[in-house]
Amino acid sequence: QVQLVESGGGLVQAGASLRLSCAASGRTFSSLTMGWFRQAPGKEREFVAAINWSGDSTYAADSVKGRFTISRDNAKNTLYLQMNSLKPEDTAVYYCVAYRGPIRDPSTRYRYDYWGQGTQVTISS
Repeated sequence: QVQLVESGGGLVQAGASLRLSCAASGRTFSSLTMGWFRQAPGKEREFVAAINWSGDSTYAADSVKGRFTISRDNAKNTLYLQMNSLKPEDTAVYYCVAYRGPIRDPSTRYRYDYWGQGTQVTISS
């Protein structure tokens, strides 16, 4: 079993930066493909970014490319999402996700077996 706990959300102005963290329990962190999804009010949950077990392969949604960077520290069992140039449309609950196995079709939400509780990110204009 893997437990995921997000932190780092908050309220910032447009143009600011935030870094989300996701702490994972268990000793199998380095075998996990991990990612971030988000859900805005009244909208479906959508893919944000994903990273393979070693950190040398990453994917990002077109809406965040060039602004968000996903990374991981396997020694600390932690996943990160650095978010720069934030926009009001980035306002959402951000979820840390994971599954065991190689990275494949990372934007498919049903591929992920483990989900955190989410952290709220609010961007004011």
